[in-house]
Amino acid sequence: MNVRKCAAVLLCVLIQCTLSTVCASQENPEKQKPAIDWQKGPLKASLNGVAEVTVPEGFLFTDRKGAQKLLELTENIPNGKEVGAIVPEQKGTDDGVWFVIFEFHEVGFVKDDEKEKIDAGAILKSIQEGTEENNESRKEKGWPEFHVVGWEKPPYYDQRTNNLTWAIQGRDDRGGSSVNHSIRILGRRGTMNVDLVLAPKEYASVLPAFNSLIGTFQFQQGSRYADFVKGDKVAEYGLTALIAGGAGALAVKTGFLLKMWKFILMLILALKKALIVIVVGIGAAIKKLWNKIFGRSEEVPHTDSSDTPSMPSNDQEEAEKPTEIEVGPKIE
Repeated sequence: MNVRKCAAVLLCVLIQCTLSTVCASQENPEKQKPAIDWQKGPLKASLNGVAEVTVPEGFLFTDRKGAQKLLELTENIPNGKEVGAIVPEQKGTDDGVWFVIFEFHEVGFVKDDEKEKIDAGAILKSIQEGTEENNESRKEKGWPEFHVVGWEKPPYYDQRTNNLTWAIQGRDDRGGSSVNHSIRILGRRGTMNVDLVLAPKEYASVLPAFNSLIGTFQFQQGSRYADFVKGDKVAEYGLTALIAGGAGALAVKTGFLLKMWKFILMLILALKKALIVIVVGIGAAIKKLWNKIFGRSEEVPHTDSSDTPSMPSNDQEEAEKPTEIEVGPKIE
């Protein structure tokens, strides 16, 4: 597909994605409060009193309500078990765009007797079923359906940390793709479900930072896996059924909207001048969504009384010519 066709397709997608944001911003044009209350790292963040995680400098944390709002803004369905979210603080267009959602499922103590015989096929089937089931709610909201493509990494259990980990590839009907790197951290009273959501091409580069972040996670004293005592509630299933048992809650999450703002700049360079005004308008809507999520104030540019725009110099025109153009997210 050539640049013009790619641009046209992506324009249609952007119009659909940003329409609700534009309408919302018009309701209160004078002041738009941030949709999410972010706390800047470094800090030690409490996950609903059940556990805590250290948020380093350069990252932002939000609580249960903020995590649910983040999911809604990125076209994901909250399940009510969210206890927090972390994102990298964005300082430029080259920064990776990803987010981490924490959920606590109070299912009781999950025995790890099945650690040597985890059924990857049953887990994959359950995640696929849960994602398709979740599509019914997505359609009601006018969102595109999302589907599981397959494993990015099959599940494995770390007995040292009592963590069950896997990674799933997903793709929506607009062609947007995401990877969910998921960890189920076993505790005394249930599991902390941690999902990293990002673009496939960023997976390898982001994973070390994510692993460092998760390395600071710990259940509160008395809630760790090792704190189990006889008489505690025990889950009625093992490791495989921990995932394969509850299809409705196992929907792969998409990060499509959150990363679209990065590609709007490349689109502007790729399109002809006749389309630049349209793209800039849509780009502004994407920026409003970004500012709404992160609570950034929008600078009001100084305008001169003259209606005559200044013409760019020849040097400026040369500087604006792209040497290499990539339109839209690459489908892995």
